[in-house]
Amino acid sequence: MKKYYSDLVEIIINKPTVIKATKFVGPKEIVRAVRQTYKKFKPRKGDNIQITLTIGKPNYAEREFIKKCQLAKESFPVVGVLLKFRK
Repeated sequence: MKKYYSDLVEIIINKPTVIKATKFVGPKEIVRAVRQTYKKFKPRKGDNIQITLTIGKPNYAEREFIKKCQLAKESFPVVGVLLKFRK
């Protein structure tokens, strides 16, 4: 398996508005990096960043996305990275 996690962590560090980055490696395997956030947290330059890295099975929403990719005949690993931004 390629080292997808380094790309995801780099995205989280360089873009302060991104909360979650997910890479779909296969139909039953994902790599996800999530930034720890707080209610009144506004990221500033120089702050500490806490990142949770998950390598394994997809959750419910990710399984739905995988089904849509398979219907569209998308090959795995999916080329792009799925990003979730701050509200």
